[in-house]
Amino acid sequence: MTTHALKVQKTVPHRRWRIAFLLGVGVLVNYFDRVNLSVSHNALIASFGITDVIFGYLSSAYSFTYAALQLPIGVILDKFGVRRTGRIGTFLWSCASFGAAVTPTLHGLFGARLLLGIGEAPTFPANAKATGHWFPPHERSFATACFDAAAKLASAVGIPLMGVVLLWAGWRWSFALTGLISFAYFLLFWRVYREPSEDPLLTDAERSYIDHIDATNESGNLTAKDHSLFHLITVPKVVGLALGSGAYNYVFYLLLTWLPTYLSVSLHIDLLHSFIYTSVPWLIATATDLLIGGMMVDFLVRRGANGSRIRRVILVVGTAFGLGIFGAAHAASAAYALFWISLSIGGLAAAAPVMWSLPSLIASRPNVGKVGGIINFAGQISAICAPIITGYVVQSQHSYALAFCIPAVYLLIGIAGYIFLLGRIELAA
Repeated sequence: MTTHALKVQKTVPHRRWRIAFLLGVGVLVNYFDRVNLSVSHNALIASFGITDVIFGYLSSAYSFTYAALQLPIGVILDKFGVRRTGRIGTFLWSCASFGAAVTPTLHGLFGARLLLGIGEAPTFPANAKATGHWFPPHERSFATACFDAAAKLASAVGIPLMGVVLLWAGWRWSFALTGLISFAYFLLFWRVYREPSEDPLLTDAERSYIDHIDATNESGNLTAKDHSLFHLITVPKVVGLALGSGAYNYVFYLLLTWLPTYLSVSLHIDLLHSFIYTSVPWLIATATDLLIGGMMVDFLVRRGANGSRIRRVILVVGTAFGLGIFGAAHAASAAYALFWISLSIGGLAAAAPVMWSLPSLIASRPNVGKVGGIINFAGQISAICAPIITGYVVQSQHSYALAFCIPAVYLLIGIAGYIFLLGRIELAA
């Protein structure tokens, strides 16, 4: 950015950051719903007599419907917009949390998790699209980090919180609590979210600032073509980003669904302390997400650094740090395990907001929702596989060693996708 542009940035109002905060709160609530199941592992075994394999399938049930909707949800978002799609989604995921709290059967719990996946399916593609509408390119990394870091913070805060509720009142009350929180967010989203063109309190100065066209990233949006999904999945940059998303999400969901149980069973830590220790890697991930993947990237881009080079370096190096998950494969102590897990998820978290800012940088506005859906679909295939594969491996091997080696291989594939397919970050679709 030029010195003049920096001065303009300082003088415009900051109403757009209200949207970033709203999206962050939504993801925070969203992930409270997701982590609740991992916290309830032992309680569900006691209530329904399930095995580790069944728990793996139960953990993935949410992702089956979530993944199945990612490609069509991109089309829906591009046609109907974030506001209408988001309202329906937030209401459905609230109902799913209440349904899990009251169901008397394991089949009912599976049904509630399937409904949760339907309700939460628009979240990340919608957030990527909203960020593209509300923020100029040089602010999108931090705006994205505001909601992406909330996914990590939800685990850091939600697992101990839901764990205390579970130990004090039972697992059904922990699901009821997330239902109440989710419904409160539904009301907040209904009241607050608007597109920039619909917001009566958005000043002309800030609207002009948001709509400023970056010559290197968005000049093609003026005459952009609305591409089909079939065309977009053949674009190398989209494929490379999808591979990276899949590798990232495999590690993320392995830890999201199995970390408390791993610490409790494999390292013989009591349940309450396993909930507390679980928060350590997620707090580190929250910090790296915001400070490195968000603030540092935008700071360097604003100061004139090559945006494509900076984002590619963060993507590749952050994902390479994710290979630290391999170090936890033979951990003999909680401190050793937490060090390697924190290194892994901390590096991946730094890369995550960059990854989620890219749909609006490599795709023109008519295609951002669809590209976001493709990226999230690839990630959710991993979200399905990681808990199930881990369940089978742990039950057959009575060890987490192999379970932690598998994602390391996937991460190498993701790094190759970033280097050889994604290439320079520029408009491609």
